[in-house]
Amino acid sequence: MEERLVVAGFGGQGVMAIGQLLTYAGMIENYNVSWLPSYGPEMRGGTANCSVIISGEAIGSPLVVESDSAIIMNKPSLDKFEKDVLPNGKLFIDSSLIDRKSSRNDIDVYYIPANEIANSLGNDKVSNMVMLGAYLEITNVVKIESVLKAFTKVFGERKAKFIPLNKEALEKGAEAVKNQRKVLV
Repeated sequence: MEERLVVAGFGGQGVMAIGQLLTYAGMIENYNVSWLPSYGPEMRGGTANCSVIISGEAIGSPLVVESDSAIIMNKPSLDKFEKDVLPNGKLFIDSSLIDRKSSRNDIDVYYIPANEIANSLGNDKVSNMVMLGAYLEITNVVKIESVLKAFTKVFGERKAKFIPLNKEALEKGAEAVKNQRKVLV
């Protein structure tokens, strides 16, 4: 098994956190992992993306040029990374912030209103976790339980009090994409 993922959006959306959580969760599950961050000119508000590889085999390079999946959280990132998803790959779009549909018909595309869902939970900062929950529901690359175990590794013990909210956001993201899958099938 090998999953090559690009996560992209504006700085401050939790793009890097998604990558770090997946990487730590992969380590917890004894996979080989890599995480390669890339920041625009400014961190908060500028462009940000990261490449994540989770593999049962050794990883030769952390660079992801063609991805199996992409989690896209803003329109400039969709414009930049949509073409890099391999045929039969998966594209997860935050439809709360992106007003266009994918131009691809050779990949599976999921539209998740992540910001709307996060706001319904009372905290717009968990929109990244909503997107991550949708991604995990479709790919099953790691378990949600492993992501939750990784939470304190990424955010520290002081933030452990936010684990229940983040768990709920993951579950809501999974639920949103399950409903779409029923429509797509």
